[in-house]
Amino acid sequence: MPPDFSPAFARYEAIAAEADAVFAKVAAACPGMVTCGQGCSDCCHALFDLTFIEALYLNHRFNEAFPPGPARDAILERANAADREHYKLKRKAFRASQNGVSTAEILADIARERIRCPLLGEDDRCVLYAFRPVTCRLYGVPQEVGGETHICGKAGFEPGGRYPTVKIEKLQDRLMELSQEVVAALPTKQPLMGDILVPVSLALITDYDDEYLGIFTEDDLVRLPPAPATPPAAPLGASCGSCGEQAGSSACASCASGQTTWVLPGPDGAPGDDDK
Repeated sequence: MPPDFSPAFARYEAIAAEADAVFAKVAAACPGMVTCGQGCSDCCHALFDLTFIEALYLNHRFNEAFPPGPARDAILERANAADREHYKLKRKAFRASQNGVSTAEILADIARERIRCPLLGEDDRCVLYAFRPVTCRLYGVPQEVGGETHICGKAGFEPGGRYPTVKIEKLQDRLMELSQEVVAALPTKQPLMGDILVPVSLALITDYDDEYLGIFTEDDLVRLPPAPATPPAAPLGASCGSCGEQAGSSACASCASGQTTWVLPGPDGAPGDDDK
């Protein structure tokens, strides 16, 4: 039976609802500055990764909404193309780090890159909008990341102004903790899977089956050898066939354990000197 992730999904949806409430609160406090609306897909080209629980949830909702067919195939084709682009960028970032480029500069370069989200339809609308990740839900309001404030270039917030700012890293920490809890509850060979971050494209094309999750099978379990059979005890009162002692006596027990000491006679038939 596959794992039941519905309790974890409910907890994730509660966090997503909190993100929606924060977005609405900032939008109400700053009228006219949050310019998000239908047809605006600026955030749908931004680069970001998903925590394990987000990726698992998005994959689940995608499979529910898009059964096998042309629409699903088109999204997966876009996801494969986007994932190749993500891979190239991450390889480029890795080489830059090896060449001594600072992390801040690498992240700034990545932030300028644009890759179209595979869930963005031809009409520039998200085909899984109701189940979009937390990052998507908060894109249009000021966010604090690494101690610095980031704003959408299409929003009306002025650089240097004082506005309500979302500390998105706190939400990300909660998502990471939930991911780790989910993995810790699985009988998996991959206990660090909850630390993995993936882009939307990889979350869509991944098959989160038992093999991917590293679920233990019967073949993986250690099978202990059967315990050796215990020989039946001789009935009390019977004589032991090897030593002639009464079965169950201390002498018989010593014989059975191999600890019997035999006293050899000396040259004159008396016990040896060492045995006196």
